[in-house]
Amino acid sequence: MLSTLIADFRIIFDRDPAARNWLEVIFCYPGLQALLFHRVAHWLYHVGLPFIPRLISHIARFLTGIEIHPGAQIGGGVFIDHGMGVVIGETTIIGNYCLIYQGVTLGGTGKESGKRHPTLGENVVVGTGAKVLGNLQIGNDVRIGAGSVVLRDVPSDCTVVGVPGRIVYRSGVRVNPLEHGKLPDSEATVIRALVDRIENLEAQLQKLQAQQSGTASIVHAALSEGDSPEEGQCCRLKDKDIQAFLESAKG
Repeated sequence: MLSTLIADFRIIFDRDPAARNWLEVIFCYPGLQALLFHRVAHWLYHVGLPFIPRLISHIARFLTGIEIHPGAQIGGGVFIDHGMGVVIGETTIIGNYCLIYQGVTLGGTGKESGKRHPTLGENVVVGTGAKVLGNLQIGNDVRIGAGSVVLRDVPSDCTVVGVPGRIVYRSGVRVNPLEHGKLPDSEATVIRALVDRIENLEAQLQKLQAQQSGTASIVHAALSEGDSPEEGQCCRLKDKDIQAFLESAKG
């Protein structure tokens, strides 16, 4: 347990530029304090001691604003930044060196028994206000964007954004876990593609209306004129964006 606590302490200096000295970290970082309480409560929980582990968890919640069930398994070097409003359920498993921001919920989706909370791999970043619900498998080096709601498994080396969470593959791209401004915006990409498609259809409709008194061959020429090779290729690319967006929303 001592080596784990040391890892919890040291990771703060690596992840938080505001951490300046050890006194500040020990007395003013609720994430570290909550983990300290939890390590003790978790050990007592597995010893089989009744009531006391839950009481320790409740006291930690009162003091830090972070609620961690004594049954949760948390690896070394985990950093809960700010932490207010964080809820971690009983059967949650968190791998080493994960970074969790305030308002995060690692919860269940019902009253089922057994494993009902998520499992996070190593080096996972869960952004502010994100919700990961159910018995999900979150791979290593996954980044979950702020405010996202994750309802299905996520492979390693991916970024998840949106409600419900949609997966954007980032394999081979190393990203600083603190740079939340670099998260992709898949919704904006698809909306832009749909707007462009509507504008293209409106332009074709105007051509048809302008030549409605003509013959069918003139109408056909107008359609062909509005569908140049470059425009068709652009539409196909946008089709891929839209299809990927819709596929990522499937359970």
